[in-house]
Amino acid sequence: MLFQDLNRLRQIGVIAARHGFGEWFERAGVWRILGRREKVEVSAETQRASTARRFRMLLNDLGPSFVKLGQVLSTRADLLPGEYIEELATLQDHVEPFPLEEVYARIRESLGSDASELFREIDPKPLAAASIAQVHRAVTLEGDEVVVKVQRPGIAEQIDSDLAVLRSLARLLEAVVEETSLYSPTGIIDEFDRAIHEELDFVHEAANIRAFLENHRNRPYMTIPRVYEALSSRTVLTMEFVRGVKVSQAQLSPEDRREVAGHILDTSFRQLFEDGLFHGDPHPGNLLVLEGNRLALLDFGVVGRLTRVMQETLVMLVMAVALKDSDSVARILYRVGAPDSRANLMGFRNDIETLLGKYLTTTLGEVDSRSLMRDLLDLAVRYHIRVPKEYALLGRASVATEGMLRSLYPDMNVLEVAMPYAKELLADRYDPSQLQGGLMRTLLRFQSMAADLPTQLSQILLDLESGKFSVTVRAEQFDRLNDSLRSAALVMFLGLCACGTIVGVFISFAQTGPWQFHGLPVLGLLGLALSAGLFGATFTWFLFGKRFGKVRVSRWLGNKKPQR
Repeated sequence: MLFQDLNRLRQIGVIAARHGFGEWFERAGVWRILGRREKVEVSAETQRASTARRFRMLLNDLGPSFVKLGQVLSTRADLLPGEYIEELATLQDHVEPFPLEEVYARIRESLGSDASELFREIDPKPLAAASIAQVHRAVTLEGDEVVVKVQRPGIAEQIDSDLAVLRSLARLLEAVVEETSLYSPTGIIDEFDRAIHEELDFVHEAANIRAFLENHRNRPYMTIPRVYEALSSRTVLTMEFVRGVKVSQAQLSPEDRREVAGHILDTSFRQLFEDGLFHGDPHPGNLLVLEGNRLALLDFGVVGRLTRVMQETLVMLVMAVALKDSDSVARILYRVGAPDSRANLMGFRNDIETLLGKYLTTTLGEVDSRSLMRDLLDLAVRYHIRVPKEYALLGRASVATEGMLRSLYPDMNVLEVAMPYAKELLADRYDPSQLQGGLMRTLLRFQSMAADLPTQLSQILLDLESGKFSVTVRAEQFDRLNDSLRSAALVMFLGLCACGTIVGVFISFAQTGPWQFHGLPVLGLLGLALSAGLFGATFTWFLFGKRFGKVRVSRWLGNKKPQR
């Protein structure tokens, strides 16, 4: 680790200790790496806060890279408990704007020409300033109103430096925290690395905008800003300026509210069930109301993609929840979730049945879907079922969309509007006249399985007849027994080596040789030191070999409540 990385690690350790996480750094051996432990006092206010809130405050104080990490984690309800997701969703990415001269320098560096040669004017006051980029209104040489998104100078280098420190911390956590066997911190950091570098590459966002523009071309109520290709690059993105009002600030009549809510719901379902490409962060700031109650979507850095199979699974899951079919919900989540090990499906089903009974006691329009979604994902994590990130991102987007719909038109029957889309998708699935229909795919799979079955049975019978048939059995008890036998063999080997060395020491002391130290044979002294080391290692392994386990943090995650 470089010197500057060690300094950054020390800063992280001090800030973490200030927020009550010093014990984790002590257990991970961070202070041992740094050479000394910093003395930090934890304030009474911090001690009263919940662990989730302290974690959010920690990321906020650590700087832009860690704020971005928190925002990425807030979209992954499959990785953290619900209260952590809610806290991280409040992280605000606002920083001081950088000077207009640096904006001009970045444009010249990225586009190869001075800003004055590309734009008629650029508003010196930014529309928004975040940790990744800064946005300015501008006018092109042709007179078009645009917005220019310019990447913050030095942000890529800063993020790479922080990622190196985060990877080191992740490896330490994997060594000492037991729960990391399910979701490895290094895996989370790798995913954050991929997500943040996609966000740093404006070419990727431009491709997302073009895809949304193509999908919404025949939807007159929806506007997607156009990308100016000649004025865009990896670090500069120029888009059409859309004049509108944030949906949360729009002054609308009850009839207009109903129409806008209908447009939001329609575009949401079409993104899911027709396009397979949906906006991953549809909060009120990214959705504008235009003249004529039309809508405009902004900020396409985070999007989700659904395959046809995912779309069908989603419909089945929603229908199973609506019908309170806990067995189907459990099986669908188990099938798509790729459990890390064999899960207790019966216990999972019973817990889901309790959950559905808790939330679905009223009409569907009154269901608290935010809490239902959060508890379902928490339950999946508890049973070691990894829900794919697309579903977790979809869950967060759905909750944000539902919040806007409730504020615009609380009486809207979402199920009534959603049913036509679900019926259309199911009809396509079981329509034999379409080659992509699910029924045709099922028949093809059955035909393939039926063709392979005789060959597979013949192979099994031939193996049985020739005595080559074998069955591989794996069990946790066998693995533990194997580990115990290996440990016993190692202890015996070290003990025998120590005994053999002692015999050699006695022979050495009984003879006089040319190499002596204060009248004692040097080989004998070396053998005595070696035997003592072997005995010490054997004794330590025997007494403490199984006691250096990982620390469990489950009791800290979500169990500590704020003190009143």
